[in-house]
Amino acid sequence: MKKVALLCMGLAISAVNAAEAQLTMQMTNGWTFTFAGNVNAFAVYDDVSDGGIASTPGGIVGAGDALGGKGAFQIRTGLLPAFAVFDAKGKEGNTDVGVHFGFAPQIQCAYTGGQNPSVNGQGHDCFGAQIDMRQVFLTVGGSWGQILAGRELGLYQRQNILTDQTLFGVGATGGPDGGGTTLGRIGFGYIYPQFKAQMTYSTPAGRPTQISIGLFQPATNPPYETVQLPRVEAEGVYSSGNTKVWVGGLAQNNKTPDTGGGGESAVSWGGTAGVRFGTPSFSVTGSGYYGKGIGTTLGFLGGAAGAGTGGDDLRKSYGGIGQLTFTPAESKLTVAGSWGISILDAADTEAAFKTKNWLASGGVYYQATKSLKVVGEFNYAVTDDDADGTEKNKEIAPAFGLMLFF
Repeated sequence: MKKVALLCMGLAISAVNAAEAQLTMQMTNGWTFTFAGNVNAFAVYDDVSDGGIASTPGGIVGAGDALGGKGAFQIRTGLLPAFAVFDAKGKEGNTDVGVHFGFAPQIQCAYTGGQNPSVNGQGHDCFGAQIDMRQVFLTVGGSWGQILAGRELGLYQRQNILTDQTLFGVGATGGPDGGGTTLGRIGFGYIYPQFKAQMTYSTPAGRPTQISIGLFQPATNPPYETVQLPRVEAEGVYSSGNTKVWVGGLAQNNKTPDTGGGGESAVSWGGTAGVRFGTPSFSVTGSGYYGKGIGTTLGFLGGAAGAGTGGDDLRKSYGGIGQLTFTPAESKLTVAGSWGISILDAADTEAAFKTKNWLASGGVYYQATKSLKVVGEFNYAVTDDDADGTEKNKEIAPAFGLMLFF
């Protein structure tokens, strides 16, 4: 059985077993054109309880998501979006060239707030379902390695999300009114790498060790909104059999707007590492991260306190995941369980706080056919402001879904 490409990330991931039923056409000019993708749909019951945390920096499970003790039902896309992927590859002399386009539609409507069917996307024709142009890049490669230029998943913490079991499920939903994909463990064990414009060099593939380093479109980190230099991200991965070890990092320098005094400068940075070890039937995965000024859910969101004092107002963030998976011999069934947490600490210039977002997830994944995966999942997510340990917003989200790769 061949390994299928993990379409949402545009990367091969050995944990996914499915039929490689993609359409491939050989062109007369020597180029090869490929079309592949996936479609998934999940029935999710989302129940959020208000524990009294109205607003806290970095909090995800919000009091505003609670529905007066009532849950909300949705049929929606999971953490992995549906994907339609187009590739064209050729070889000119000793140089391998290619282009890649990845369209990521969702099946549910975009929400505009509330539980009123007239405004929350459940109206007459259900307009507003989005198509996310996540990937568009070119590649140039050879025996010396490869350069990728365009929009693709970032390097920092990408292995953390690619080894997460909720990638084939739902995880944390982001609230009953959430649009787009679910969160999975984004903000509950790792920071989302995001799909960003980049120019990245990677050493040749097919070897036990691969190193990648890239220049990325920088992100604003209010009040540091002047970006004069690219962000640098790097990753090193060692793979051998069922073992994978990785390390990574990023650094970005931003300034406050120049109002005559030159502006204040602050360097945001982060480091990450992880390991997966096991056998074809059993695996243990652990990953973690630590950084300053990088936020806790989406990259750089909430990373600074807003004082603009030159780095003292950058918040620390850290977290990690522990995960176990088990597939009996000769079985089509995989059982997985995991727990992960993300923590955001106050900057030196603001009053002390510590926001904790943690998620416990259990899933059963049945490979019904070579291409069809049936998923059952239960998720319990908590946001805790750590003030006295008694006030917590909680989310319970059982889910059932189908995923078809082609």
